[in-house]
Amino acid sequence: MTRLFRQLFRRRACHSLRSHSAVPFRIPNIHRRSVSSGGDGPVEDNSRKESDWQQRTEIFVQDMSEEFKRYPVVTADGLRNRKARPKRVKMLTRDFIEDSLYNPNYGYFSKQVVIFSPGEPFDFNNINDEPEFHRILGQRYSDFEDKLDAVEPNDARQLWHTPTELFRPYYGEAIARYLVANYKLSLYPYHDLIIYEMGAGNGTLMLNILDYILATDPEVYARTKFKIIEISGALAATQHRQIYTSASNRTHAGRIEIINQSIFNWDTYIPSPCFFLALEVFDNFAHDAIRYDPHTEEPLQGTVLIDAKGDFFEFYEPTLDPLAARFLRVRDAACNAPYNHPLRGSRLLRNVRARLPFAPNLTDPEYIPTRLLQFFDILRVYFPAHRLLTSDFHTLSDTIKGVNAPVVQTRYQRRTVPVRTPYVQQGYFDILFPTDFSVMEKVYRATTGKLTRVLSHEDFLKRWAFVEDTATKSGENPLLSWYRNASVLTTV
Repeated sequence: MTRLFRQLFRRRACHSLRSHSAVPFRIPNIHRRSVSSGGDGPVEDNSRKESDWQQRTEIFVQDMSEEFKRYPVVTADGLRNRKARPKRVKMLTRDFIEDSLYNPNYGYFSKQVVIFSPGEPFDFNNINDEPEFHRILGQRYSDFEDKLDAVEPNDARQLWHTPTELFRPYYGEAIARYLVANYKLSLYPYHDLIIYEMGAGNGTLMLNILDYILATDPEVYARTKFKIIEISGALAATQHRQIYTSASNRTHAGRIEIINQSIFNWDTYIPSPCFFLALEVFDNFAHDAIRYDPHTEEPLQGTVLIDAKGDFFEFYEPTLDPLAARFLRVRDAACNAPYNHPLRGSRLLRNVRARLPFAPNLTDPEYIPTRLLQFFDILRVYFPAHRLLTSDFHTLSDTIKGVNAPVVQTRYQRRTVPVRTPYVQQGYFDILFPTDFSVMEKVYRATTGKLTRVLSHEDFLKRWAFVEDTATKSGENPLLSWYRNASVLTTV
């Protein structure tokens, strides 16, 4: 494993995308940007009427246009039964990201991820301040991983935490208060309290919610059903084991159903009112890469070519697939206020910059959440009476270049290693995107016809958590301060 991981960082495909500069090189009807080095010279562009541009790079890139014509197009769904990473193929950026994260045989969430569990809940009221909490958390991280290494050493273990685990049980109790209050307000006693959770991790949130409802409102608990939709077989097994780890957990067994499938394969109509939880899920939804011609403002969609060596090459084509085209149409129709976009700003200045020597011939990439649009379609078609509660990051640090660009990182020898391209060895890297809630809210409304409210993560918890439970002696409150780059959207 260590030898393999060292090879990952020697591969050209793992190197950062180069900045836009150097020699124009036209490929008819295809726009390409390579993450590998190579050696073809420039070709002069003599015809603006035929101007389909390749994205420029700072080096003489290897010409893969013939391979692009020959290689078959594959999708993430078509690769689900493959045990080996594909070569000599091409796919849309969103399919590459989906395959990298969720392929059952080599995907990041299927094979690599371990979710940190701190053991006993933190006694925040007896912790001096946030720096001391950070030190205690760091020690528990080390102890947790030491125990894992004692059983099976792994330099490439992908270990991460969630607010549910860090602030157990207080975070789950806040969600439970929201659910019970809104259930009683409009659904009780005519309907059961049905809760779906997508991407439930270790199952901790589910158990904290059920524990709270049982302790505070037995009548509501008697009508509660909790259903997890989990794409990862490993995490689904972990969630099932969690139910039987203690007598108190086993109490809930008859109210829990774990459904091991992707939400995007869902085909069961649910007419009953239900709450749908999607906490820190949207950040790992696959996105499409779009660049724009700075002169014509024409959008071009990204495709990834994987050659015989497993190296990656980025192409851009002027023909959008139906999903990407629909997202752009829905966004344009739904958003009546300006949003972040590669073409935002003065068109005159953009045209002047595009004519400068060595200027890029396409804009920086924009990553659009096409998979999120498909999720909203699933809610609209199969869960028409749902109420969504979702929380995710509205901004992230250390993102790669582009608009709405992701953080791409892995973990090696207990250190986080960021890279500067999403085109990396499939399954070894987390690819997580920020969510533009101002756009996402409007797209959700346009798709489902429902009304919504967006709050900061801190404001939501001030309303629904007993914040005194997580206050330190100094008055600092990690529950409120640690996720200030997150927002919460609820259906109203």
